[in-house]
Amino acid sequence: MSQPSSPSSPARLHALDAVRGLALILGIFFHASMSYYPGDPMWIIMDTQRSEALFGTGFVLHIFRMTTFFLLAGFFGRMVYHRMGAGRFALSRLKRIGIPLVVFWPMMMAAFTAIIIWSIAAQYGAAALEGAPPPPPLTAETFPLTHLWFLYVLLMFYAAMIVARPLIALLDFGGAGRKLIDRFISATLETPFLPALLAIPAAAAFLTHTGWLEWLGVPTPDTGIVPNTTALIAYGTAFLFGWALQRQGENVMRIQTLWPLHLVLAGAFTAVCWYLIGGHTQMTPALEGSDKTVYACAYAVAMWFWTFGLIGAALKFFSGESKMRRYLADSSYWLYIIHLPIVIALQVWTFKWGWPAEAKYAFILGLSIPLMLLSYHVLVRYSFIGGVLNGKRQPRKSKQTPEREHDEAKQYRSGSRRSRLHQIGR
Repeated sequence: MSQPSSPSSPARLHALDAVRGLALILGIFFHASMSYYPGDPMWIIMDTQRSEALFGTGFVLHIFRMTTFFLLAGFFGRMVYHRMGAGRFALSRLKRIGIPLVVFWPMMMAAFTAIIIWSIAAQYGAAALEGAPPPPPLTAETFPLTHLWFLYVLLMFYAAMIVARPLIALLDFGGAGRKLIDRFISATLETPFLPALLAIPAAAAFLTHTGWLEWLGVPTPDTGIVPNTTALIAYGTAFLFGWALQRQGENVMRIQTLWPLHLVLAGAFTAVCWYLIGGHTQMTPALEGSDKTVYACAYAVAMWFWTFGLIGAALKFFSGESKMRRYLADSSYWLYIIHLPIVIALQVWTFKWGWPAEAKYAFILGLSIPLMLLSYHVLVRYSFIGGVLNGKRQPRKSKQTPEREHDEAKQYRSGSRRSRLHQIGR
């Protein structure tokens, strides 16, 4: 067994920051693909060109990206909790998650409303708008969280941990139960057994979810004040595991040991799922009996093997500091918040073009991502918005002397970063 890096190693934060940012950025790639899926219409705008390859791309991305994100949210959440304490932690989560949700949700809804009107007119003509039914009334069951649902669910998870942790400490006086969990994770972290075990709650939730659309995996909790139970179980398991893993933070480096095996198993179980659903979307349940059971188990296991494999590969190959990766990780939050109306607008604009689906997909990504990165650099990174989203407003280099930049970089490396890394082992 390879020896893990010491608790003071900077590897884990650089790699995990990169993976967390990647999970959000891959959401852009996922949503950009949805206009081209073969099968039943399932998106605001369905393109005249369809692609099984793009469906396969979106299918694979959707298996792991949010599971990975919530695992890392739990990991970093506990780190911040123990650095700040419950009160300051709650305030920081309200600032970095609650404020963006409250501020950007109305903007996203206004943008979606305009795009839906444009989409209907583009597909069916302006006359179709006259006979369009009114939107459903807003209720607790129909409230549209849009793609910002992940912020809402994160707030729920953090609030639950703030309430639950004192109770856990009271009931588990002396920490015997938590130490037992620590020993179990430590003993199984370098085996395929742990990802398979973590998949059990999600598999059970899939099989008991009424009307489960198998190809879509975890039902997106984007509608309703109370998220669907399957999403809470699947993503809650990831969040709790990340929280528990951070208790013995130095052990996270051991995930890199089996990253090739984890990715091979992830690909194998994904192939089983792809074979069973037949490579197209269907807006009614497609599987029954043993096929549904096999699919649910394979999908849940694939979720966790992808997550372990990608985190392990990042720890193996991206442990060093990279300014570009750090910049993309910092920008990913802003990009994800603003991306969906932009992507859908481009899908509406191009849906009648005679280009192949893959060319349109590349065009949309090639246009939207640079524009969004430019907006981040100009409007966010050096403004108060960046301070809210990323916890720290970046200083403009033009306002610093070389000597000051050198001093700040030296202080950052030798002081504040080491202080944060110390929390990993707590």
